[in-house]
Amino acid sequence: MAIHARVSAAVGLALVAAVTAGCGGSGLAASGGSSSTGTAAGGTGSQIKPAPTESNPAGDIPDNQVYVAYQPSAGSFTGFTVKVPEGWARSDQGNTTVFTDKLNTVRITTVSSTAPPTASSVTSTIVPQVRSQVPKFAAPKVSQVTRRSGRVVLLTYQGDSAKDPVTGKVVRDAFERYVFHQSGHEVDLTLSGPVNADNVDPWRIVSDSFAWR
Repeated sequence: MAIHARVSAAVGLALVAAVTAGCGGSGLAASGGSSSTGTAAGGTGSQIKPAPTESNPAGDIPDNQVYVAYQPSAGSFTGFTVKVPEGWARSDQGNTTVFTDKLNTVRITTVSSTAPPTASSVTSTIVPQVRSQVPKFAAPKVSQVTRRSGRVVLLTYQGDSAKDPVTGKVVRDAFERYVFHQSGHEVDLTLSGPVNADNVDPWRIVSDSFAWR
C-alpha cells in the first residue's frame, strides 16, 4: 500500500507540474502575441505608406527610348537630319521645331550665318541673347567639342523653365546648345531638362546623330 501511495503521489505531482507548465507557456504565448499585435497596430497607425519608386526619376529619359530621324520638309533650310526621341510632341514655329515630353525638350532652329561660329563669337553674341530670354540664366560655359559631324561649338548653361500652366511649378533646367555650321547655314540644337536628370547618354545620341544632307 505504501508503494502504491508513493506512486500515486508521484503521478499527481507530475500532473500538477505539467498543468503548471502548460499554463505558463500559454501565458507567454499570449503575451508574445499581444506584444506582436501591439507593435503591428502601432506600426499601422504611424507608418506612412511610401510612394512607389519610379523606374525613371523625373526628367530622366528611359534607357529603352527609341529615336527616329527628323529632317525638316519646309523652312529656310532643310539640308540636315537629326535623331529625336520617338513619340514626343512636336510643334513648329517659323524656322524652329520643338519636340517635348514631360520635362525634356529638343529645340532645332535654323538661321543663315556667313561666318562659322567660334567660342569667342558665341560668347559675345549668343550668350547675351540667351541671357535676356531665359529666366535666372546662370553658369554659361562655351567650349568646342567633337561630334560625328565634326567640331562644333557647345554652350551649356542653367535657367528656369516656364511656369507650368496647371501646377504653377517652375523647374530648374540644364541646357546644352550645339551650334552646327556649314556653307552659310547654321543649325542650333538645344537640349534641355531638369538639372538633376541623368540624360547624358540620350543627349549624346541626339547630338551625335546630327548630319548634313
